[in-house]
Amino acid sequence: MYWGYPVAYRQSFQPVWQTTFQQSLAMIREAVQDERHDELFYEELIRLAPTQAQQEIITSIREDERGHNRMFRSMYKELTGQDIAPPANVPFQKPASYVDGLTQALFGELSAVEKYRAIWSGLPAGVYQNTVLGIILDEQKHATKYNYLLLLNQMK
Repeated sequence: MYWGYPVAYRQSFQPVWQTTFQQSLAMIREAVQDERHDELFYEELIRLAPTQAQQEIITSIREDERGHNRMFRSMYKELTGQDIAPPANVPFQKPASYVDGLTQALFGELSAVEKYRAIWSGLPAGVYQNTVLGIILDEQKHATKYNYLLLLNQMK
């Protein structure tokens, strides 16, 4: 049998990424509002991809991202009773090259993991946290795919 301190004696540890419920909602709204920029970016990467196989990989990532967006919108609606309005005008700058775009995409996915971890920490336990955990795992999968595409295109 193991002995430990009762909960009353536990120190109040909090991870550095801990957020409040309201902060999580604000970050969800921000993530959803970036949707149009992301769509334009993925379309450009698909257009620049040198092979059909690479286009299909990026298309699969784009489709996952669309699903994430739908889930975030749905969560936000359930938690607040409000819809998230799309932004009016979205500035977009094309990547300088395909490899530059892949690099940008890779670091975008890694940044999303950090942002979504913070969102996760402020949401109620259960289906909302579990959904965001699934999205985080997808973002890590996307980063791995972008690493693969970078490897393919830097070996040439």
